[in-house]
Amino acid sequence: MSLEPTELHAASTPAFPFSALVGQDALQGALLLAAIDPGMGGVLISGPRGTAKSTSARALAALLPNAPFVTLPLAASLEQLVGTLNLEDVLRDGQVRLAPGLVARAHGGVLYVDEVNLLPDALVDALLDVAASGVNTVERDGVSRQHAAQFVLVGTMNPEEGELRPQLLDRFGLSVALANPSDAAQRQAIVRARLAFDADPQRLLGEHAEAQAHLVASLAAARAVLPKLQWSDAVLQHAAQLAQAAGVDGIRADLVMLRAARALAALAQRDTVSVADVDAVAELALAHRRAPHGQPPAGGNAAATPQAAPPPPAGGNGNASSQANGPASTTAGTPAADGDWGALPPQPQGMERVLHTGAWPPKKA
Repeated sequence: MSLEPTELHAASTPAFPFSALVGQDALQGALLLAAIDPGMGGVLISGPRGTAKSTSARALAALLPNAPFVTLPLAASLEQLVGTLNLEDVLRDGQVRLAPGLVARAHGGVLYVDEVNLLPDALVDALLDVAASGVNTVERDGVSRQHAAQFVLVGTMNPEEGELRPQLLDRFGLSVALANPSDAAQRQAIVRARLAFDADPQRLLGEHAEAQAHLVASLAAARAVLPKLQWSDAVLQHAAQLAQAAGVDGIRADLVMLRAARALAALAQRDTVSVADVDAVAELALAHRRAPHGQPPAGGNAAATPQAAPPPPAGGNGNASSQANGPASTTAGTPAADGDWGALPPQPQGMERVLHTGAWPPKKA
C-alpha cells in the first residue's frame, strides 16, 4: 500500500486593517511615529494577553510598501539574528559569503519580537544596536561584513512574566502600556470588529480601504519631508526640561522626544516642530525611562530628596519595626551589607560558663 504525497498549500491570511483597531489610539500613534523614523529604536508594548499587541504590529507592516513581517522566535541564536560568515568558502573559491540573518530579512519592514523580556540580554542588546543604527555588522575570525538593516522594531512583553533591565529599556525608543478594556461598549466594539474580520476578511478590508489608503499616503509623505524639519532652541529647551524633570539617565530621552516630535510634525504635514509636538509625544518617550517614585533626578542631590521605603515583601513576618525601618541597618545607622530585607541588627549577648549540664554525673577523680 503506497501513500500519495500530500499537496501543501501556502497560507495567506491578510492582516487586520490598521484603521479598524478599536481603543488603541496611543499604540497606533506610537507605531506610526516609529514607521516614519525607524531610527528612534522602535516601540516596546507592554500589557496583558489579548490586547492586540501582535495584531497591531502585523497591521502596521501592511501599511508599508512591500514590507516583510519577520518574527524573532524565543529560541533564536545570535547567528540566526544577525547572520554569519561562511569562511569555508574562502578555501574553495577565495570568497567570503554572508549567510544573512533575520535582521537582513526584516530590512524595509517590521521585526516583531514577542516576549522580548524573556530573550537573553545579549540577543536583545544586539537587536537594539541594529535597530538604532540601521546597519548590521557580522564578524567572524577577524573578518567583518556590513549590510543595511532598517526596520521598525516592535517588542512586546507581559509584565507579569518579568521586566527588562533598565539598560535595555532605555534602548527602546517609545513605549506603550496597554490595559484590559474597562468599558463594556468598547469591549463589544472590539469583539464585533474581530468577528467581522474572522468571518469575511476581504469585506472588512474593503470597508476600511479608503482609510488604509490615506494612512499609506500619509506615511509616505511624512517620510519624504522628515529630513527637512528642524527644531528651534525653544523646542530643544522644552525637551531637555521634560527629561530632567522625569529624572532620566543620559540624553537618549531628549533625542527620542525630538525625533518623535519631528515625526509627528511630518505626519501632520507641518513645516516646523513645535513645543506642542514635544508635549504630545513626551509620555511615549519618558514612561519607561522615568526614575522610580521617590528617587531624585539623575545628577540631583540624593541627600535632599527623601527616599521612599520599599514595600514589605509578600508573606512577611508582620514585624512592625522591621517593616517601618526598611533594610537592615547597624546600630551606627549605616546600611548592613548584603543583608536580607527586614533583618534585625546584631545584638550583644552575655556569655556564662556552664559548669554542669545535669545530663551526666560529674566524673570522679
